[in-house]
Amino acid sequence: MSYISMQHVEEWLTQLLQLTGISTNVRGNLDATPAIGVGSQEPDSYWLTIDETNLMPEQIRMLTGAGGTVLDAMQYLANSVLNLHQPEHAHTSYTIELNSYRVKRQAEISALAKTAVQEVRFSGREVEIRSLSSAERRQVHNFLKEFPDLETFSRGKEPHRNLVVRPATEPPTDPGY
Repeated sequence: MSYISMQHVEEWLTQLLQLTGISTNVRGNLDATPAIGVGSQEPDSYWLTIDETNLMPEQIRMLTGAGGTVLDAMQYLANSVLNLHQPEHAHTSYTIELNSYRVKRQAEISALAKTAVQEVRFSGREVEIRSLSSAERRQVHNFLKEFPDLETFSRGKEPHRNLVVRPATEPPTDPGY
């Protein structure tokens, strides 16, 4: 890890949870779980797993939030605060996990991306993938870079921003120069 120790990061998240009235442990791992596609992991990506062993089901639901919104907010805060005052080349990506939410969600996102690839290739038309966070859209964009016959972009404005997958526009045969 660059300039911040994993122990410091774990303590930071533990204190944040204590401020919400939840006392539990946090465990940090480097690249604990792969992203959607092989080779699409971000360098210096750390997973912070909140120990749910002694948490009540309602505490887990509250910390996860509808559609992972609270986990996303904590993750955004971690990435903002823990990278503050760090040189840009030393920024680290933090993923906050609870009750295997991220692992399950990545499996869902992978299935959505693969289905979109099949549908676009079969129909020849664009497909919109809805209900993805900006981080999830970025994962799908990165994963689908591996398919040169497809292109992706985002359309709309938050919170109704969707990822679009479509056949890649072919470069003209005559470059015109």
